[in-house]
Amino acid sequence: MRRRPGYYTVRLSVLGLLFIGGWTAFALIGDSWWQMGTAVFLAVLFGQVALIAHDLAHRQIFRTRRPSETLGRVIGNLGIGMGYGWWQDKHTRHHANPNHEELDPDVAPDLLVWSEDQAHNAKGIATVLGRWQAFLFYPLLTLEGMNLHVQSVLALFKPWMKHRVLEGALLLGHFAVYLAALFLVLSPGKAVAFLIVHQALFGVYLGNIFAPNHKGMPTITGEADLDFLRKQVLTSRNVKGGVFADVALGGLNYQIEHHLFPNMPSVHLRRARPIVRDYCAEIGVPYHETGFIRSHVEALTHMHRVGAPLRAGHRAAA
Repeated sequence: MRRRPGYYTVRLSVLGLLFIGGWTAFALIGDSWWQMGTAVFLAVLFGQVALIAHDLAHRQIFRTRRPSETLGRVIGNLGIGMGYGWWQDKHTRHHANPNHEELDPDVAPDLLVWSEDQAHNAKGIATVLGRWQAFLFYPLLTLEGMNLHVQSVLALFKPWMKHRVLEGALLLGHFAVYLAALFLVLSPGKAVAFLIVHQALFGVYLGNIFAPNHKGMPTITGEADLDFLRKQVLTSRNVKGGVFADVALGGLNYQIEHHLFPNMPSVHLRRARPIVRDYCAEIGVPYHETGFIRSHVEALTHMHRVGAPLRAGHRAAA
């Protein structure tokens, strides 16, 4: 549980240098189709910055709230256009009730459905997308980056939002500088292409970081009679993959440990894994971990299965 100031100093410094280097390369390459490579690089970098913002929101880096929020808003709102206040509120509710169909915003049946009960009660666009959601999931992830920006702006008008002027000014600064850079350096066609490639891959990367953690795991409804440990462990999935997975997924591949100890520095989660796994075995609590590919197979299989009522209803109506 000890904080790792040295580790995070190096990690933040490396990301900062890569961020400056990426945009410097963008300026030097100029009006060229080679900028699509820069778009790919910056999409991955934006995802890594989002992971640092995640650790800040959980106070894994600083002990107190003020420096966590200050740096979180700088790198979140200004750096990548992600509203820190909106995301922290949403993610806090997710951690309190993971995979709870009424309380976890990550399994709300807005576009997709996550259980057969949600499929039976689906309304609007979810009744259409939910039929073939397993096949639409990855294409929809290309919109997740833009959705993140839109939701960050919409949250500014919510009554619960704190520091809305500061958050809004930082978001506006990000969008203004980002779009100005694209359209001043690139021709209009290349600028639009860069925007699409960058934001689409940013969304796909974010989806591949967060989706394997809970999608396809049991969902909860009503007043579930589960203690804290079971509520967190039974709804989470660990993803194996060694050092590459640890870096690419920012330690969130140890999702079970992260949910049990959200303030634990992400670099320590792998060390907590054998302790948690052995304790779960001792008390008879299922502890689920699998490889990266298998985690997606499990999630997509589940999504296709729970969409069956919508497909059956559509065929009956036809």
